[in-house]
Amino acid sequence: MHRIVLLIDDRLSAYRISESGMVEDRLLIRKCKQGSRDAFQRIYEKYESDLRTLAANLLDDKVTAEDVVHDVFISLLQVMDSFALRSSLAGYLKTSVANRSRDYMRKKRPHAAPVADAGQMPSDDSGPVQLVMQSELSQQLGSAMSQLPYEQREAVVLYLHGRMKFKTIAKLQNVSIKTAHSRYRAGLDRLRSMLNSELEE
Repeated sequence: MHRIVLLIDDRLSAYRISESGMVEDRLLIRKCKQGSRDAFQRIYEKYESDLRTLAANLLDDKVTAEDVVHDVFISLLQVMDSFALRSSLAGYLKTSVANRSRDYMRKKRPHAAPVADAGQMPSDDSGPVQLVMQSELSQQLGSAMSQLPYEQREAVVLYLHGRMKFKTIAKLQNVSIKTAHSRYRAGLDRLRSMLNSELEE
């Protein structure tokens, strides 16, 4: 019984944090509509790093990822006067990044520079051995991710990094929830297989 109460308390805490973030976002959007540059700067600072990592994982190209995120924020600024937030701002921005990333992949340049360090940088409090190991793992994962078919990579990244539900991913990919889930599972299986084969060598 005690464990159930703790679990409920944890979920309520996460819900409250999420709710307070959404309240802040609504307030910031209201201020943006009134012409506040500081409010838009706060939105940018709050989400830019996470969106850039998401785009880099989707695109396997750091420079293009930065361009995509920049375009998403410019578009938000351009529609701000008529912008109506119907769910979470984080969800809206992640969906925008996913859509722009997919558009880019459809007309991908033939020589896009691959990026192996698309994930978050290791924390500064790690020792030198841990930093080297994390860097090698990050490179192996980045290389394996770049070999996945885009639909699978997108499903994996949006679910794990973007924290999107399969229902949202399915809607973005214009497929059934079952297909989105299958792409995610297939992507994970392929990643596991590629990484295991590298470790065995």
